[in-house]
Amino acid sequence: MLRSIAARRLFSSTLARKDTLAFIEVANGKVLAASLSAISAAKAIGKPILGIVLGPEGEKGAESAAKIDGLAKLLVAKDAKYDHYLAEEVAPLLKELVSKNSYTHFVTPASAVGKSFLPRLGALLDVQPVSDITKVVSEDTFVRPIYAGNALATVKSKDNVVLASVRASAFPQAELSGSASIEDVSEAVESGNRTEFVGEDLVKSERPELGSASRVVSGGRGLKNKETFDSIMNPLAEKLNAAIGASRAAVDAGYCDNSLQVGQTGKIVAPELYVAVGVSGAIQHLAGMKDSKTVVAINKDPEAPIFNVADIGLVGDLNEAVPELVSKL
Repeated sequence: MLRSIAARRLFSSTLARKDTLAFIEVANGKVLAASLSAISAAKAIGKPILGIVLGPEGEKGAESAAKIDGLAKLLVAKDAKYDHYLAEEVAPLLKELVSKNSYTHFVTPASAVGKSFLPRLGALLDVQPVSDITKVVSEDTFVRPIYAGNALATVKSKDNVVLASVRASAFPQAELSGSASIEDVSEAVESGNRTEFVGEDLVKSERPELGSASRVVSGGRGLKNKETFDSIMNPLAEKLNAAIGASRAAVDAGYCDNSLQVGQTGKIVAPELYVAVGVSGAIQHLAGMKDSKTVVAINKDPEAPIFNVADIGLVGDLNEAVPELVSKL
């Protein structure tokens, strides 16, 4: 009899679990495009969605976040300790919210922030996160890339709570046409954190954000040095109103900041137009851009692997070809 009552309680508890909690990343008071894509993925799960923004930055962007179509409610944890999204502070709060409110799903963009706290949250909840999903099959089944994007795995989660990070380029951005109610999250969660935020060095640019840009021009090792990278890539990006990206080889050589890296260990992009200049096309780089709608490659090596995925290829000296292209645009 006791066993039957316990089973009944467990079953009714499972029925009560009905909502999805979505982490919304905010910078400079604006919701990042990757978060809008994560909301689209959450909508595909088919359950009511509650969003959460964190810290003073999140509080500043709460009004715009509340307009995201599909949100039933927006939670705001305005405590300053959540500023800069330290995983050691963020994960305990999310664990408390997920456990207390019995959410069935938690989704976050597969950004640097999401990748930072999601494994820690999984450990606290004792569940296995499903990372970098590109498709929602059902509420417990997802598609994600493996082997540098050369294969797709369909993964079914058996956990009570599904934690998932979302590849932004695989989902459309949610519209800002809603009007969710805003609720403060007031409970304090002790983290025992011994990590201290020291500082950050941000690269500011008026160009489109790399992860969500519809046009991307990307430079590789063939540009030889930082001076050539800047003199070749900047005019091209300005003409096309494009974001600038780079291969890992270019980043490691110091041609540009590592925030511009496109590839398996950098940013995943899927623009309408991707122009690869002096990029050989290593498999790690292709994993980050091969979903681009139109790929243009400029390289003096006709055997470069980038030409295997290019829709338009130009074999030639980039120091001559790119300035000529810029002059004719």
